[in-house]
Amino acid sequence: MKLIRTTHFERNYAKAPPQVQRAFDKQSWLLLQNIHHPSLRAKKHDESQGLWQARVNKDWRFYFLIRNDEYLIVNIIPHPK
Repeated sequence: MKLIRTTHFERNYAKAPPQVQRAFDKQSWLLLQNIHHPSLRAKKHDESQGLWQARVNKDWRFYFLIRNDEYLIVNIIPHPK
């Protein structure tokens, strides 16, 4: 598997605090190793679109699609509690 980042994701990533960026970098590495890693807490967010949600940290989430052998990272945002 490989990671592909959308332009939309890249804009939001650039706006995120540095500690969130570092946490995402770590979590994205874990995603590549094992989508079921406990710290990711990855789950389907929108079944109809095939959109998944995973944890960056306690307060941030990232969203992605699974396409063939790619994770398409579409967004990173503060957790909508």
